[in-house]
Parts: sequence; C-alpha cells; structure tokens
Amino acid sequence: MSKEIARIAELHMQGFHCSQILVILGLERQGKKNPDLVRAMAGLAGGLGFSGGICGVLTGAVCLLGLFAGRGEVEEQENRILNNMIQELIRWFEEKFAGKYGGTLCQNIIKDDPWNRMLSCPELVTETYGKVMELLAENDFIVPDATENEEQF
Repeated sequence: MSKEIARIAELHMQGFHCSQILVILGLERQGKKNPDLVRAMAGLAGGLGFSGGICGVLTGAVCLLGLFAGRGEVEEQENRILNNMIQELIRWFEEKFAGKYGGTLCQNIIKDDPWNRMLSCPELVTETYGKVMELLAENDFIVPDATENEEQF
C-alpha cells in the first residue's frame, strides 16, 4: 500500500481532488487512462461541487467500484455483486469515519475549514481506497498485489 500512499500524495500535490484520485488509481490499476472520466469526477469534489454534501471520497469510491463492476456497453451486464459491494462500503465508511468526523458530509469532515482538507482527506482517501481494493479482491474483480499488507487497511 506504500506505493499507493505515495501516488495519492503525488496526485494531491498536482491538484486533483479526492474523487479524481480514487478513479485515477483504479484506472492505473487497470492499465488505462481516461481523462474524460477524471474530469467528470471533479463534480463530486468537496461534497458535490464544493457544496459540503456527501464526501467526495465516498462517492468517488462508489464510482470506483462501478468502474470495475458496472455496465459500460449495451452488450455488458452489470455485475449482480456491485450493489452489495457499494452497500458494504457505505456501512464501513459510516462506521469508520462518521463518529470521528461527525458525519459523512464534507462540511462535517472538514468542519467548514478548507485547511482541514490537508489533515483529513489523505487518511480518508488512503483507507477508503484500501477498502475498495479489498472488496474487489474478495469478489474476484482484481488480483491482490502480493506486496500489499491488508493489516494497513
């Protein structure tokens, strides 16, 4: 997970938002680039367009699950496990962070202080990315990286 932490920090320093970082990591995991998708993810930043709504890490992570298990073409079928993974992710996120930050809204997490993004968001992105990778591995969407230490999640 240390290479992902370094990559998260790099993308953050380049000005990408949490939701974008998650999707960039997922695309890289698939060996792909998709600037249009990365641009679209900007709409989730700051709790949906910086309105302070639901955390962009959570909504971005849900999109990341969809990137691996959702339907993208007419001839494809949405994987029946997708919604179960999303529901498990949401439960985990609420249990892990809602008590600590006072909810799952961006405004609660950063306490209406944009500087708190530097304190809270890296932890949220890192741990949530780890959970998404865990869910995907458990459901046979990815092969776990042999160097990953699941204890860090």
